[in-house]
Amino acid sequence: MAMIKSDPNKVSWEEAEFPILCETCLGDNPYLRMSKQQNAKACKVCERPFTVFRWCPGVGMRFKKTEICQTCSKLKNVCQTCLLDLEYGLPVQVRDTALGLDDHVPQSDVNKEYYIQNVEAQMKAGDQDFSGSFGGGKAESAGRDMLRRLQRTEPYYKRNRQHICSFFVKGACNRGAECPYRHELPQEGELKHQNIKDRYYGNNDPVARKILNSPRAGGKGKQLAPPEDQTITSLFVTGVTEAVTEAELRGFYYAFGDIKSIVIVHKSKCAFVNFVTRQSAELAFDKSSMGITLNDVDLRVSWAKARPTGARSEQNSAAARVAAQQQAAQDPAAIMNALQTGPPPPPGKASTGFMYPSQDPTYQGSTGY
Repeated sequence: MAMIKSDPNKVSWEEAEFPILCETCLGDNPYLRMSKQQNAKACKVCERPFTVFRWCPGVGMRFKKTEICQTCSKLKNVCQTCLLDLEYGLPVQVRDTALGLDDHVPQSDVNKEYYIQNVEAQMKAGDQDFSGSFGGGKAESAGRDMLRRLQRTEPYYKRNRQHICSFFVKGACNRGAECPYRHELPQEGELKHQNIKDRYYGNNDPVARKILNSPRAGGKGKQLAPPEDQTITSLFVTGVTEAVTEAELRGFYYAFGDIKSIVIVHKSKCAFVNFVTRQSAELAFDKSSMGITLNDVDLRVSWAKARPTGARSEQNSAAARVAAQQQAAQDPAAIMNALQTGPPPPPGKASTGFMYPSQDPTYQGSTGY
């Protein structure tokens, strides 16, 4: 026992009361039940035991848990679960590239233990603060603008969904709708091979590489081509808040051509800008595809999708006609008017046709039979 207490690595094992998490990993449920287990597992970065928290972020989501200790999380200002930046929600490699930061955390075992011991001692003494080391005043404004342009405007809760069912991929899942996993086919590509340490240190991260190569980040990726359907003359704007009004959107887009209408849906935080001609829509998309800022609100622009046409819409319209006919058939007034007998009334007078009780479907409780 004396040998364990004398080891500084074991003395400084983590004892935390609440994890360091991003809003996406916490989920949309305000009433969260979380379990805590001290020294349950080893940190995926420094390999020291730490306090593991486990919770379910929402209905139909998978249980999540912390993967790294709080010391490693504070060193990089990342979430303990997804290892994304807490301020921008982007991979470490993207943030460090935009802000021009160098990785100062050693990766060898001995140097890493010595470095973390010194950092924890400075944190306890209050001499070290990492809160302003990422995206602070020393960072260039161009890098911060790039990060704001790349970040999501709201949490992406689909990241908390269940994993894909491996038996379904093999064609052997017999649980059907009761299977708790997703019945989807996995997407092939470099995003399939991800590593926690590569994500933490910002080396060879496929997600970061894809973001940096996108046109929004100034990379060499392909620009989103206009849709082949020439009837599409609308742009889809996301990230719209209450601070963005129709007049401001119209004031920005009127220079590219005549605008037919602008529809804002604040509940979904989106808007549709409908142009008169396709040429005006293409010109507006070319100038705003990298994103625009109105009233200090960053907006993303993409092409709107065409309304569904063809067999599906014909089926929907046919179903609507059948439903209307059934509703009309169930209307007692319509039935009585249809069952009225006798000659039509003279012009200018109301109908006084006689109705037998058996012709009234609501008579003597006959409704519902």
